[in-house]
Amino acid sequence: MNDFDSANFTDLYTDIIVIGSGIGGLSCAALLAHYGFDVTVCESHSIPGGAAHSFERNGFKFDSGPSLYSGLSQSPSNNPLRQVLDIIGEDASWQTYNTWGCCLPEGDFDTTVGADQFCEVLAKLRGNEAVRQWRKLQKIMAPLASAATAIPPMAMRFDFGAAFTMGKYAPSLLKHAANVTKLTGSFADLIDGAIADSFILNWLDLLSFLLSGLPASGTSAAEMAFMFAEWYKPGVALDYPIGGSGAIIDALVRGLKRNNGKLILGAHVEQIIVENNRAVGVNLRNGKQIKARKAVVSNASVWDTLKLLPQAALPQKFVRERQKTPECNSFMHLHLGINAENIRSDLACHYIVVNDWSKGVTAPQNVVLISIPSLLDTGLAPQGKHAIHVYTPGNEPYEVWEGMDRKSEAYQRQKQARAEVMWQALERIIPDIRERCEVTLVGTPLTHQRFLRRHNGSYGPAIAAGKGFFPGPMTPISSLLCCGDSTFPGIGLPAVAASGAIAANTLAPVNKHWEILKFCT
Repeated sequence: MNDFDSANFTDLYTDIIVIGSGIGGLSCAALLAHYGFDVTVCESHSIPGGAAHSFERNGFKFDSGPSLYSGLSQSPSNNPLRQVLDIIGEDASWQTYNTWGCCLPEGDFDTTVGADQFCEVLAKLRGNEAVRQWRKLQKIMAPLASAATAIPPMAMRFDFGAAFTMGKYAPSLLKHAANVTKLTGSFADLIDGAIADSFILNWLDLLSFLLSGLPASGTSAAEMAFMFAEWYKPGVALDYPIGGSGAIIDALVRGLKRNNGKLILGAHVEQIIVENNRAVGVNLRNGKQIKARKAVVSNASVWDTLKLLPQAALPQKFVRERQKTPECNSFMHLHLGINAENIRSDLACHYIVVNDWSKGVTAPQNVVLISIPSLLDTGLAPQGKHAIHVYTPGNEPYEVWEGMDRKSEAYQRQKQARAEVMWQALERIIPDIRERCEVTLVGTPLTHQRFLRRHNGSYGPAIAAGKGFFPGPMTPISSLLCCGDSTFPGIGLPAVAASGAIAANTLAPVNKHWEILKFCT
């Protein structure tokens, strides 16, 4: 049995325990199982996937989190998640598209990924000088994009074996040596001197925020270089998994199980067992215990991982430093099942709404994202209906909600009040949306905290480029590793998949790690 509820097993032994079944945890676990380890994933929720799980209500299927994907429908790809899927021999079915809608202070327009169409938008909105500046930035980013992909994250490991696996790419890295140092700073450093147009500066802040939870000044140049490499190349397309984000999770779970890995749902880890400065297992909330022969890997956030450890297990200086990790804000969510009869025929799958550039893209409730994936996958909603996900992406303060009773009238009133900005954003797209609703679900930071086990419902660490670094997978405790958005390379679906792979590769024999590098471009 390799997929079961926590109530239905006795205490067991395994090689490696992975805490949490988010994209990072499952990428790690599936690769470890591929390497031949006996792996057990402990998931607190009744559904795997963490922030990327799907759920159903009244015939509508919703994404709980990420909804915008690229670099996943074709191989080879620079996307680490695509590489993980290739290695474990699993995949989802994909629908491709290239257009999304923008509702900005300058007006409403559609834009596409690719090299040229955004210049057409700029010419109409800002004139030829703005186009010239954008083209200049593209020239600056081209060699940096090549440098950012010179060493694939899949080659990385945090032990002496890195000299072999990363050394394979040393010739490529040397070719880009002049640009590598530029990737270590913030994206704003690259923009400075190239871009003066206020709209382009705001647009780049927005793209940075959607990738990292921070504006351009806090987003790493490497992360944006990777994005330019993916989004602004000829023939590029965006991808959507048929069946929703849960289809990606299903593929990772299939890869885990096919190599005899175990997924235990409803298995809330209460504590990581540490003996003689070594992680040797976990205690579950239900009183059961799982022992690990080789290692424990935590896919929980930095703050939540610290809570799982005995008080004296870590040096206090290390604990204080990690506890002080700055955090991004949380989310508001609006999941809607609607009647799509006589709805406008030119709807896009995605919309970005910005209310006021002057407030800054990170300002609470200033940026709203809208996803209507049933336009691409009709199976997500009953016939003649649409499934819609609206959310404020990492800009909802937890402090507004802290200490509230989720069953109180005050909480219900605040939910409705704080959701209003999402309704108003959606009304710019579908004016009669409130009359069309058949299913209405509102999520808050407390929802994130409860169902995703996220510290303060946070999007993840707000580690600004040039001011700090995401740590690697290793900890002061022997055999305890970490992956997910609190570790290198950071926030975002490709990044967390890479973090899971890095943790798995660090535990794998170098010769087996070397074999998977054929899947890296």
